[in-house]
This record gives sequence, C-alpha cells and structure tokens, in this order.
Amino acid sequence: MADQRRQNIIQAVRDYGKRLFYFIRGRVNTDEDAEDILQDVWYQFSNVLENEPIEQTSAWLFRVARNRIIDKYRKHQPSSLEEEIFGDDEDPNFNFRELLLAQNSTPETEHLRNLFWEQL
Repeated sequence: MADQRRQNIIQAVRDYGKRLFYFIRGRVNTDEDAEDILQDVWYQFSNVLENEPIEQTSAWLFRVARNRIIDKYRKHQPSSLEEEIFGDDEDPNFNFRELLLAQNSTPETEHLRNLFWEQL
C-alpha cells in the first residue's frame, strides 16, 4: 500500500510538476514564492492520498494551487490604510488624523501635511 502511494506521488510529480510550477509562477512575483506554494501543494497531495483516493488528480492539484495562491495574497494584504502608510514600526502614539485636522498651522504641520498628500 505504501509503495503504491509513493508511486502515485512520483507519477503525479512527473506528469504535472512542470505545468503546475509554471501555472503558479505566472500568478506570483518570484520563483521562490512559486516553489514554496508548489511544495505546499505536493505536501497536501501526499497527505490526502493517505486517507482518500483522488479521482481527477490534475483538477485537484490545480485547484489546490489556485487556493494557495489566493491564501498567499490574502496573508500579505495590509489590514488598513493607516498600516499601509505608516507600517508597524512607526510611533504608535502618532495620530495622523490629528495632524490632518489640526486647526493651528505651524511650519512643521504644514510640511507633514504636504508630505502625507504627496505620498498618497
């Protein structure tokens, strides 16, 4: 049983490995990202084969790859405009809303406002 499972995995890698890599590579930024996702797909494939047969291997592999690509992009999206602009390493006490809505105008606040709007 284990030999048959291993042969199925090896055959799937031979049959679909290159096509699957190029499919993933066309949808991510780097070869490294594509390799990471492909590794995740093969890992999931080997785990699923232990428990249940896969009727359409090609469709299953490409669906899992597509889902992994989507997961990757979801994970790297900033959660808010504030986080995107200032990131996590900025001063947590700084409030850009106060800067933009401040009634008093000093040269420093004017300069910071201009920088803010230029960056947008």
